[in-house]
Amino acid sequence: MTSRIEDLCVQKGLKMTDQRRVISRVLSDATDHPDVEEVHRRAAAIDHRISIATVYRTMRLLEEAHVIDRLDFGDGRARYEGTRTDHHHHLIDVNSGEVIEFTSEEMERLKEAIARELGYDLIGHRLELYGVPRNRRSDSGDGA
Repeated sequence: MTSRIEDLCVQKGLKMTDQRRVISRVLSDATDHPDVEEVHRRAAAIDHRISIATVYRTMRLLEEAHVIDRLDFGDGRARYEGTRTDHHHHLIDVNSGEVIEFTSEEMERLKEAIARELGYDLIGHRLELYGVPRNRRSDSGDGA
């Protein structure tokens, strides 16, 4: 059985080597937003012959083919997710690095309204929110 990303690659006419298939499966199975090193670790656990250079080349190829999206959460490393047709945003926990995906109809209406008020038609955007969990936030001791 092929993975969703593997199917997209085939649809786009990309040659699928065994190593690309493993990397595609790793990305399709990811429930997080792995960086290249993590993709390599997971792929090498399946096929020890996969080098970090192969992962870098494959990730670049998949990104250029619009099969995966590169994400920058401000932590100095690119992260990746499979390109999706549904629109969503990310909330990043700055303590743990956890990335929470969410959708918000209210947010969508607000973005459209802001663009309209400024005299623009919104054609795209990317939104990342950064926060700390309320119950784990380090307080300054002044109750604020």
